[in-house]
Amino acid sequence: MEASPECTQQDGGLGLVRRRPPAPQSLRETLKGRLQQSCTCRGRKAWALVQDLVPATHWLPRYRLQEDLAGDVMSGLVIGIILVPQAIAYSLLAGLQPLYSLYTSFFANLIYFLLGTSRHVSVGIFSLLCLMVGQVVDRELQLAGLDPTQDGLWPGANNSTFNASATGLALGPQDCGRDCYAIRVATALTLVAGIYQVLMGVLRLGFMSTYLSPPLLDGFAMGASVTILTSQLKHLLGVRVPRHQGPGMVLSTWLSLLRSASQANVCDVVTSAVCLAVLLAAKELSDRYRHHLKVPLPMELVVIVLATLASHFGQFHERFGSSVAGHIPTGFLAPQVPDPGLMWRVALDAVPLALVGSAFSISLAEMFARNHGYSVRANQELLAVGFCNVVPAFFHCFATSAALAKSLVKTATGCRTQLSSVVSAAVVLLVLLALAPLFQDLQRCVLACVIVVSLRGALRKVGDLPQLWRLSPADALVWVATAAPCVLVSIEAGLLVGVLLSLLSLVGRTQRPHATLLARISGSAFYEDTMEFEGLLPEPGVQIFRFAGPLYYANKDFFLRSLYSLTGLDAGRTAARRRGLDAGAHKGNSSGKDLGPAGTTSVLVSSAASFHTVVIDCAPLLFLDVAGLAALHDLRRNYEALGIVLLLACCSPSVTDMLRRGGFLGEDEGDAAEEEQLFHSVHSAVQAARARHGELAATDSTL
Repeated sequence: MEASPECTQQDGGLGLVRRRPPAPQSLRETLKGRLQQSCTCRGRKAWALVQDLVPATHWLPRYRLQEDLAGDVMSGLVIGIILVPQAIAYSLLAGLQPLYSLYTSFFANLIYFLLGTSRHVSVGIFSLLCLMVGQVVDRELQLAGLDPTQDGLWPGANNSTFNASATGLALGPQDCGRDCYAIRVATALTLVAGIYQVLMGVLRLGFMSTYLSPPLLDGFAMGASVTILTSQLKHLLGVRVPRHQGPGMVLSTWLSLLRSASQANVCDVVTSAVCLAVLLAAKELSDRYRHHLKVPLPMELVVIVLATLASHFGQFHERFGSSVAGHIPTGFLAPQVPDPGLMWRVALDAVPLALVGSAFSISLAEMFARNHGYSVRANQELLAVGFCNVVPAFFHCFATSAALAKSLVKTATGCRTQLSSVVSAAVVLLVLLALAPLFQDLQRCVLACVIVVSLRGALRKVGDLPQLWRLSPADALVWVATAAPCVLVSIEAGLLVGVLLSLLSLVGRTQRPHATLLARISGSAFYEDTMEFEGLLPEPGVQIFRFAGPLYYANKDFFLRSLYSLTGLDAGRTAARRRGLDAGAHKGNSSGKDLGPAGTTSVLVSSAASFHTVVIDCAPLLFLDVAGLAALHDLRRNYEALGIVLLLACCSPSVTDMLRRGGFLGEDEGDAAEEEQLFHSVHSAVQAARARHGELAATDSTL
């Protein structure tokens, strides 16, 4: 380190010692070093790479059996018990057989156990993604000339198409059957979405999830929940209505329901009312007494078991025509490569699916990591969720992501690590191998009740809107602008509008940041906003300006307008008029007579400016681009034409470096130009301005 001349200690006072910056490397040397570092392969480095890609190899050998095993087994059992009825129910949303939902839950839990960095997130079936998959499946079924109203759960449909699903995935839609073609579409969509997520993780794009703000995600969840609720009303009522597609799906579905209300099945309506009442009451009691319950009550499973027994012994399907799940086969299907042709068809549909799944997964992982005092890696989470879609797509599964409700249950039941996911997968495996046929008499309206009750938390978010409006009208506008298109147009349109408006809100906040003048606090060397505090002491002849945001191409004009308005002097126009007067005076004074200090120009300057120095507090100045630098150059030139000095205070190293490279300061650190314009505090700049003006005044009086 070397001490710059301006940083040495004087008179026993404190000083700053500037570090000598390292010699910059050439581009060739930088690339060569990075290539050597990347291509060098050693045993320790290879093992570290494996631990990065498969985090389970890092924490599993250090697993503490006595401390963690009991909590992981308990939470895994509870999640597995909850997961089975939800997986069967959410197959209604995706328009697929329940068997494929169980496959998805099984494989997703195992893969995230190996690749995930969060200890508490539960990855599996997510209602919103199921709805998005179901909309694509319905559209492709209609284009293929198949009936999308048979949601894969009508009695007899499964028996006729299960074998085709196992052996005929390479056939066309007419030869394959409705359910077979539906899972072909779903697996193709899932594989493409997973590839997108893996590519995002490889390219280190995990930071992109931060641009999906909480108001956007809450509004999107609210709008999508209304769409999901609307799609389940026909099952609650037991009516057959067409599954509408495209813009206005929610409104079209409500109109169809109103026209078909007279055809409602009385058995389904009564069953739905009873199940909703029981589930909602159980949820309210569970929330109220959750601190007294060591294990949450699996009311979904209790209701499904009791409803299945009632339907079986009461013969609801034969006597009342109630819709039931039908035969659910056991075992696993042979792996199958998704159809490349369908992958091209759904490539665009997979984009919002990948973004939504990634955003919710990373957000939940970071939230639980903060609450429990550990860290997660966003890019690794993208890889984990991506592989939870890529690999299962070859085993007749569809899109998955992290789910908030099951993750909360996981933490409440004592989960310590992702080993609980293996226990949950074991529970699902037991159902797949032996217990699945027991649910064949389960009414579809009961499954719809499970879905509707699971939306309770998202629908309640509308009650947070007034408080959000009081806190931030811009965030409330993003919430409404995301939820409304989801309901009125489509969920993809809602996501697009929400993202665009959220980005515009971010740009707007940086384009018009808070600008104010500062004055000194009495008896101190600190300065505050004159509009916010009273009793501040303004410095005579010095204007202190603070611009609370970056200075770049989008807000440079607002920066100048704010400065001119607050100081009461439009330096640009005044300097231009002075230059015109100077040019006219030069032409009119061809005889060479000196106008002297009382000439026209001097009178103009003294009447225009009531101050001699402008200090800009650059502490909130996050960054400076070329356009902002040019604005500072023009501002200093205009002030110099009016005899006003421009000083900068509290600049960050990046801003100082930009000023130096742009020629605003001297080329070298610590030269005279930098000493005269750049100060470490506002008070030191004010003192320098006061001393400089005193010297000039003394010189003028002497002359």
